[in-house]
Amino acid sequence: METATQHAVLLTEMLPVHYPQVKEIYEQGIATNNATLETKAPDWEEWDSKYMKSCRLVALAEDGSIAGWAALTAVSGRCVYRGVAENSVYIHPKYKGRGIGRLLLQQLVQESEQEGIWTLQAHMLKENEASVRLHEQCGFKIVGLRERFGQLHGQWRDTWLMEKRSKVVGV
Repeated sequence: METATQHAVLLTEMLPVHYPQVKEIYEQGIATNNATLETKAPDWEEWDSKYMKSCRLVALAEDGSIAGWAALTAVSGRCVYRGVAENSVYIHPKYKGRGIGRLLLQQLVQESEQEGIWTLQAHMLKENEASVRLHEQCGFKIVGLRERFGQLHGQWRDTWLMEKRSKVVGV
């Protein structure tokens, strides 16, 4: 799967060789204190075991650097939830505001449906308004606010729970 876009990026499958740049982008998100409750990025082996083997994307800029990435994690190991996954989308600060997050998320939705996913969900910190807007643009709806959902640096943080139901899978 490779898609050229008007945004001068190429969407392609994430490979292990991409992980150093993916990790760097993730660490930049962590540093904002508004992208995740995580405080450090894992090594490749831990990351690889956490995320689904399919539905892993990178956006390659014209110079070959990674402008952003997207991937899915299963929400549960129980078979009844096999069609429910949570998405992650991170964009390098240099490429924010160019529509790359939307391209990645739209492609991730398509690939998730090919894998039989009927519900995508996203958690984002309440203050992460850009992520909320991105998900709304891609058809996600706010399900609710999860108050005091987790702590970051000793402070309780609220998260929005958003979801998108497939119009193709499970209908």
